[in-house]
Amino acid sequence: MNLTISGHHLEVTPALREYVLTKLERITRHFDQVVDVNVLLTVEKLKEKERRQKAEVTLHVKGKDIFVEQSHEDLYAAIDQLMDKLDRQVCRHKDRLQDHHHESAKRQSASA
Repeated sequence: MNLTISGHHLEVTPALREYVLTKLERITRHFDQVVDVNVLLTVEKLKEKERRQKAEVTLHVKGKDIFVEQSHEDLYAAIDQLMDKLDRQVCRHKDRLQDHHHESAKRQSASA
């Protein structure tokens, strides 16, 4: 898995990098076919009261790219909410990949 963590108007500290890595472990635990992950952490320079922290992830898995973004006043809270969204989308993608169209038990015993 290739991982890129970058910051826009923000220096990515080792603590911030470690926090993102621990949160991404949850995603890779659910779905191990992750090819590439790009994380972009941004501080939007608006008025002082409306200062927003934004986190974005582009997750490249086999057959699909998943993009998620989340904004919050606190960057760590934005990362938490982002990983929750990403986890739901990865689980949904994993469910779609699995073949749920099995023959019923009656048809299997009748054909045998």
